[in-house]
Amino acid sequence: MWFFWISVALLVTWAVAAYLLAPSVWKLYFRHHPALENVDRITHTTDGHPGDPLNVVMVGTEEELIRAMVAIGWYPANSITFESSLRIVVDSVLRRPDDQAPVSSLYLFGRKQDLAFEQPVGNSPRQRHHVRFWRSAEKEHDRPLWFGAATFDRSVGLSHTTGEVTHHIGPDVDAERDRIVEQLDSGDWIQEEYWEDHFHKELEGRNGGGDPWHTDGKLVLLMLKDHHTDSLQSNKAGP
Repeated sequence: MWFFWISVALLVTWAVAAYLLAPSVWKLYFRHHPALENVDRITHTTDGHPGDPLNVVMVGTEEELIRAMVAIGWYPANSITFESSLRIVVDSVLRRPDDQAPVSSLYLFGRKQDLAFEQPVGNSPRQRHHVRFWRSAEKEHDRPLWFGAATFDRSVGLSHTTGEVTHHIGPDVDAERDRIVEQLDSGDWIQEEYWEDHFHKELEGRNGGGDPWHTDGKLVLLMLKDHHTDSLQSNKAGP
């Protein structure tokens, strides 16, 4: 009988620690994390116009971030060149798929994105899910923080501000944020998850192309699992 009650006590202790204590400590810690307090809320274009809003942060090495995004079906986006820009126009007109179509440069921390990923929709690069990431100088457990801006490209057209050919984003940036969280969670890539309420004080705006966006103001912070390390440990434990 005593074994049963000890088992129950251990189970309750684990549940309290895992589902109440750990999330509370995580939330308290990142509420005052300098990386979240000091970062700009909005990215910027090359000419200084407001870009897309930040809505997701990943904690992990570059290798872990790339592995996780590729595993859930995202493709690394190509850099913008004359050739890649011409190709995306032709592919859009002819409705040919391009899983690695280029994304334009946006700026955070005084530099353009370090990584960019996309998921095409249909057989044309006209529509796609995409996210840019900037590596922060701040770290958590010796792993860098990656600030991301996830949006949905709904069409190709002329910029409302410059007249250049560009992608127009959909206004619901929260849906793209939530989509990434759901995909990473389904793929068992999330070790810890924290939501920063009121990260955005301004809940709507327009990006550099003049496209409107709106948000609930929340930023999600995800600590990634290192499946590569898990796999190595499993192999070592095997016969």
